[in-house]
Amino acid sequence: MSGLTENPFASTHSLDTNPFDDPTPYAAPNSTSDKHSARAQELEQRERDLERREQELNQRAEHVRTHGRNNWPPFYPLVFHSIPEEIPEGSRPLITRLYQLWLLLAATLILNFVACLVLLISGASGSLGGFITSIIFVVFITPLSFLLWYRPIYNGYMKEQALYYYMYFIFGGFHLLFSVYALVGPTGAGATGIVQTIAAFVGGHIVAGVFCAVAAAGWTLQGLGNAFYFRQIWYHRKAAGHTFDKAKSELATHGAKAYFTRG
Repeated sequence: MSGLTENPFASTHSLDTNPFDDPTPYAAPNSTSDKHSARAQELEQRERDLERREQELNQRAEHVRTHGRNNWPPFYPLVFHSIPEEIPEGSRPLITRLYQLWLLLAATLILNFVACLVLLISGASGSLGGFITSIIFVVFITPLSFLLWYRPIYNGYMKEQALYYYMYFIFGGFHLLFSVYALVGPTGAGATGIVQTIAAFVGGHIVAGVFCAVAAAGWTLQGLGNAFYFRQIWYHRKAAGHTFDKAKSELATHGAKAYFTRG
């Protein structure tokens, strides 16, 4: 009978909550805090970049104070060397190749010294004299080749003066002759070329022979490369009108000091 007294239209849900109220707002993440954090990180990064740049500028200033603008060689700067800054754009590839050939020459001289050392250790005939000569080659030919044929043609393309071209042709020509001599490589001559390589293999000094062969490859590559560009520079000199009389006139006017001045 109790069921007959209940209101069939009564709702079982509470009417305390208004069904027409707006839903509970979504709690958005704290984007303001994230923005402040990102901004702080950005400022810290900029501060580190500024400190790094300031340190670089201080190092450059100290370098200029100690050595002037000189930047080569890096371990003890004596001259200023910058192909992008000093060489006209059209000539930069050629001068870059010549510089790479000079680096190859320096590496070949060191390999030649190592090969002569291995020959000495292996007890090859005439190896002592060749070892001493290879030391002389490293000590003298490395800097002289830079100063006597690479630097003049570098200056020649920078200033377009005939004097530098003829300096290059004289000393570059001597270097080509030396390259032929080194490639032949007579036994005990301090140059591990073809003859010395064959003698090492025939004498059973296999390891020394391998070093000699690598050095001989270096002599070949730098010699052929220098011969190729020697010919190219010769034709450029003719096209530019750099005559021998013009070179003599420049020498009389500027003297040797022109070699050391820039511009």
